[in-house]
Amino acid sequence: MTTTERSRVSSGYAVVGTRPIRHDGSEKVTGEARYGADIRLPGMLHGRILRSPHAHARIRSIDTSRAEALPGVFAVMTSSDIPIIGDQDLDLALVRGNMRLMAEHVMANRTALYKGHAVAAVAASSPHVAEDALALIDVDYEVLPAVLSLAEARADDAPIIHEDLTTFFRLARFARGDDTGVRGNVASHIQHKLGDVEEGFRQADVVVEREFFTETVHQGYIEPHAATATWARDGRLTVHTTTQGAFPIRAATAAICDVPESLVRVVPTEIGGGFGAKLVAYVEPVAAILSRKSGRPVQVVMTRKDVFEGTGPASATQARTKIGATRDGRITAAQITLSFEAGAYPGSAVGGGTLCATGPYNIENLLVDGYDVVVNKNKTQAYRAPGQPQGAFAVEPVIDELAELLGIDPLELRLMNVARQGDRMPNGVAHLRLGIEELEEAMKAHDHYNAPLGGPNRGRGVAVGFRWQGGQTSAATIHVNSDGTINLVTGSVDIGGSRTAVAMQAAEVLGLSAEDVTPTVVDTDTIALTGATSGSHTAFDTGLAAIEAAQGVIRQMSARAAAIWEVEEQDVTFEDGAFSCAGNPALTFTFRELAAELPGSGGPVTCSVSVPTTGVGPVIAGNIVDVEVDPETGKVQILRYTAFMDVGTAVHPSYVEGQIQGGTVQGIGWALNEEYYYDAQGAMLNSSFLDYRMPTAMDIPMIDSVMIEVPNPQHPFGLRGVGEASIIPPLAAVANAVSHAIGVRLNRLPITPGAVLDAIESKGG
Repeated sequence: MTTTERSRVSSGYAVVGTRPIRHDGSEKVTGEARYGADIRLPGMLHGRILRSPHAHARIRSIDTSRAEALPGVFAVMTSSDIPIIGDQDLDLALVRGNMRLMAEHVMANRTALYKGHAVAAVAASSPHVAEDALALIDVDYEVLPAVLSLAEARADDAPIIHEDLTTFFRLARFARGDDTGVRGNVASHIQHKLGDVEEGFRQADVVVEREFFTETVHQGYIEPHAATATWARDGRLTVHTTTQGAFPIRAATAAICDVPESLVRVVPTEIGGGFGAKLVAYVEPVAAILSRKSGRPVQVVMTRKDVFEGTGPASATQARTKIGATRDGRITAAQITLSFEAGAYPGSAVGGGTLCATGPYNIENLLVDGYDVVVNKNKTQAYRAPGQPQGAFAVEPVIDELAELLGIDPLELRLMNVARQGDRMPNGVAHLRLGIEELEEAMKAHDHYNAPLGGPNRGRGVAVGFRWQGGQTSAATIHVNSDGTINLVTGSVDIGGSRTAVAMQAAEVLGLSAEDVTPTVVDTDTIALTGATSGSHTAFDTGLAAIEAAQGVIRQMSARAAAIWEVEEQDVTFEDGAFSCAGNPALTFTFRELAAELPGSGGPVTCSVSVPTTGVGPVIAGNIVDVEVDPETGKVQILRYTAFMDVGTAVHPSYVEGQIQGGTVQGIGWALNEEYYYDAQGAMLNSSFLDYRMPTAMDIPMIDSVMIEVPNPQHPFGLRGVGEASIIPPLAAVANAVSHAIGVRLNRLPITPGAVLDAIESKGG
């Protein structure tokens, strides 16, 4: 059973803070829920994608004639069938991050830029025929030199991946770059600067400077990407897909296929995990174009190998960190350089790393540089708090080492330099209200932190991680039923119970129980524009929409009660789920009673709203972890793990626990096991869940979670986003724990048994 603690129990709410059964629970546990590959349509064909066997190769020609002649094949496509590509060259100076760039990611145009890059696709009567057809497509490649690491990409004699790529200096609030317009593999340079860094280091009594490295890792979602497209004769395109955001997929598919968004309907299915990676249109445009060419519905489902090789993992990184402090523990200056692999096209998560790496600290003199570097690997994508785990890994071990050198408790040193409301983030923006201090105080006072380790070869590590979170527009519709229940319609794909969390907020406003709300996630034709389920904003932003819709329902029903009672609308009040008349206490309706009167007093009540975000704001997480290292084998065993987070207000504590525990386990895998393992030609050698080693229940103890509740003033109920911050501290916390256990500082992830043995040997032990 989960051990869960809350520093402040939510009070004053009837629904928010309780633990109702999730609305989709029955469908999920009985197998009735439909996922991407469960769609079955009359006459449906099966699509498969041919991928490049080379990490970098010019495509001289593609001959699809033999595949087209195979019985059972109805359509074959290449990049020449993608309207947005046409015959134009890709000018990266003009298309950074837009759909034109993504179109070449969907299917290589003239050059395959990574092993697994899609080069052609077929639609056939069965998956087996489709696979046979792929083998009949003849591609003439001219193999080119591949760039497979940050060091190779930035070398003076490095092969240039994109001839038209020049460095773009961005978000330079306080400084100018001298590398703008430089041709090479550095796509962009981001810089943040506060104060005078050189003066800050002159004030320091102790300075620690270290390098850190992480490898490419996968999000580890269980369900592969899958989409089914039907391009009707009237020009309308319907796509059923497993995605975190129906509207972003609609926009991408429409742009890549060169049709108006109004002609594209995206129907999101249930989703078997995403963690940021299912925001990109990999297979939807392919299925759509094959459907248009064949005149039949086409389903494309990735294999697991396709997922590893043809979608976007998280960046490998290199960092150099220099932090100085006085003898009494005041941090005087920090200088951090972060380099992120973008993969084959610009656009890594370096921005998240540069903004958030030093987030928990008030550092007056600060210089952060970030570099987005292209290499011949998969184009990277978001992974739960994009860029921030790597950023924290570049900072937290140095804080830990400073504490050791200064003889100060690691958490005490953090508290001495804690960021508070009004202090400046690296970009100069003032911090909003957040619970960094409260979280670190809770960590320091916790039994785990004060318990003896016991035994040799054991170590305890701590780390904190900061995340800044934005928001997006969301929409919601509420229909009031005559039995007093409501139907809540939103466009936010449910990951981790968000539909229930949103329903609970509507129920709280209306004085209903969570069970009185039936939440439904609908398609892009049925609801107004709604942001993707990403960035930990869904319970917050779609919750705001549900709250606004519920308040609209109250206004309409108050007017209906006034008409029934023949009183003025302003005399009707609503409180605790009941309507009453201010001038006549005898006139009352419960919500259910008034709902029963609606059909005969003007008809049903419905309210639809679309609301902008009020800004999700910051979130902080922290870890305490104990490990034991076997000096003979190098195996690291997690003995005890406690994860802390300022959650604002926990709408559904069980779901918050799940988010904290899930992100923590993913961070442990990142720290100890997980990596893309490439050969010298850029081929991934562990592209299956058998070989790509993720933690299982056998590898870790129960993650104890501690929810700090410092209400967020940006939300009526005080919510903060909780879906991502939990993955930020584990990389550094585990590394710190192992370093203490073996007496050697580790600066490279994953910390494999071999790496541990090498570290032990390096100290002569």
